[in-house]
Amino acid sequence: MTRPLRIGNASGFYGDRFDAVRDMLTGGPLDVLTGDYLAELTMLILGRSRIEDPKRGYASTFLRQLEESLGLAHERGVKIVTNAGGLNPAGLADAVRELADRTGVPVRVAHVEGDARPVPDGCLTANAYLGGAGIAACLRAGADIVVTGRVTDAALVTGPAAAHFGWAPDAHDALAGAVVAGHVLECGTQATGGNYAFFGEHDVRRPGFPLAEIHEDGSSVITKHEGTGGVVDLGTVTAQLLYETGGARYAGPDVTARLDTVTLEREGPDRVRISGVRGEAPPPTLKVGLNRLGGWRNEVVFVLTGLDIEAKARLVRDQFADALDRAGTKPAEVRWELARTDRADAPSEETASALLRLVVRDPDAEAVGRAVSGAAVELALGSYPGFHVTAPPGKGAPYGVFEAAYVPADEVEHVAVLPDGSREAVPAAGPYLELHEVPEPALPEPLPAGPVRTAPLGLVAGARSGDKGGDANVGVWVRTDDAWRWLAHELTVDRFRELLPETAGLTVVRHVLPRLRALNFVVHGLLGEGVAAQARFDPQAKAVGEWLRSRHLPVPVQLLPEPEATA
Repeated sequence: MTRPLRIGNASGFYGDRFDAVRDMLTGGPLDVLTGDYLAELTMLILGRSRIEDPKRGYASTFLRQLEESLGLAHERGVKIVTNAGGLNPAGLADAVRELADRTGVPVRVAHVEGDARPVPDGCLTANAYLGGAGIAACLRAGADIVVTGRVTDAALVTGPAAAHFGWAPDAHDALAGAVVAGHVLECGTQATGGNYAFFGEHDVRRPGFPLAEIHEDGSSVITKHEGTGGVVDLGTVTAQLLYETGGARYAGPDVTARLDTVTLEREGPDRVRISGVRGEAPPPTLKVGLNRLGGWRNEVVFVLTGLDIEAKARLVRDQFADALDRAGTKPAEVRWELARTDRADAPSEETASALLRLVVRDPDAEAVGRAVSGAAVELALGSYPGFHVTAPPGKGAPYGVFEAAYVPADEVEHVAVLPDGSREAVPAAGPYLELHEVPEPALPEPLPAGPVRTAPLGLVAGARSGDKGGDANVGVWVRTDDAWRWLAHELTVDRFRELLPETAGLTVVRHVLPRLRALNFVVHGLLGEGVAAQARFDPQAKAVGEWLRSRHLPVPVQLLPEPEATA
């Protein structure tokens, strides 16, 4: 049997911890080191940078990280696979070769092309999400470093695993297991205690980056280098499994992984085994991410201190509207939000203050520029007592819109550009299987009736939330069978909407994952036109799960921690 493949992660986003590449290379044995630099917002950022310089369009941070670590990787025989190529993988591959020549490190560099699609009018970028087959072709040809553009996050793991184990495209179960491991690794330290609901139970001040030991059957063990911070346990892995997913079928270009078949087991300290994952043929279409500039926005945050907060807010809103009328300019969208962060009889000025946030948007830069900033500034000496703002009003900035489209997988020309410069066409992964929702599984027997106490949901359940375009997902899980018997029946869609009133008018879909003791809620449209549009206070829905955990509802006393249960 082929030995397990140790794949590590050193980046979960463009801007992640700079020294993670070096730390992962020196912290313990690895076969492959991956780095995920791309997100919906990142593609927009790279699109704008490419307008300024056509030679750019890739994540330049990766190149600077590699400058201090290329020799280390070569000495240790660690291959590097990254999507830092963004919109210009060929350009980044050339830059890596130049770096290798300059430093005298003999590495073979390959890259993957084919994700770039014809850009529709009005868009900045259009990129299909490719799978791992092109990465696998590059590694089989002897590449030490593989640079890609827009591939799925999990492809950074499925590609190396398929190359190492020789999996065929129809090895669906093995590929699905690698997809699940890749999904756990893709966000870096979120798998090792970062952004974790029960963070107080562990020292997560500087969590180490995760790695997966992939086995030939697709099963894996999630762990981290010995001596690094954070923790890998059933909770951290469950949280990351639920992040930015939807139903039981997790579709990708290589395979559709069945999340309802995942089994997690604690194998030892900082070791969680993932097994039992079943896979199905992938769907016949590939997702295409489209980014365009949606218009211009501006923002002003007024600070309201002390007494009469509501009246002060009304005054500044009325004055601002009058100023815009006098200027003869009104943005297409004007939105006010009052955050009552103030406290009565507060011991500090900051805790005595509330924040009134104004956001304006318009297709025309002028409509959100001088007219808005001028109106705000001119109120400085003639408005509510204690008038001030958190920052001087600016001239406005462009905002982006993300949209998803789909194209037949057979129409996308997936190409591996090998270390010798030759080009290898990567065949599509067909035959395909149309994507359908799975029937909802049977719920467990309800917990017997007993005494309850009104308490925050978070005393019993963990949560993690995130964004996919304009939609948000909120994964909620519990750690005991009794808690699952309660949660599965208590946290219905109606109860979810009741606890989170912002979702009341939106379509909310609940997915049940019994093996994980988890519910996954997808809230359609909560984020408007996506993160780059900044349509709400938390534009990536990062904290929606924590908001949900803070909400109070009747909780069985037997499930509550001892102090709360006996209060």
